Amino acid sequence: MTKNSKTRLFITMLIVPIMIFATKAGDLENIAAAISSGNSKELATYFDNTVEVKIANKEGAYSKSQAEAIIKDFFTKNPPTSFSFIHEGNSGGNNAHYAIGNLVTSKGTYRTYVYLKKINNKFVIQELKFDNE
Repeated sequence: MTKNSKTRLFITMLIVPIMIFATKAGDLENIAAAISSGNSKELATYFDNTVEVKIANKEGAYSKSQAEAIIKDFFTKNPPTSFSFIHEGNSGGNNAHYAIGNLVTSKGTYRTYVYLKKINNKFVIQELKFDNE
């Protein structure tokens, strides 16, 4: 290897993880903003084609549009007052990520779990859970 190719390899190894982290961080900020404002339409832009949704004791796998309708109904019945992620991490390498947060609504607090998977260089939500605290 030449010195120039070693330098390019080093830069690539340094920049790629930063880009992956920046993508996840930006996506998580947008997801948090959508949850905090009760914007199911914006949140659905991050849904995979099929999403596992669990709200309290009701759960199932739904199409993107069905999941959006379920989340919209949840936000209508439980208007959010605040939301923040409190923990996040990788799950199975750089291709999956999870985040756990607290959603405070006018009717109670919900522990929120979001599982994202990288598909076609974009992180999409595959699981979304709201559990009563």
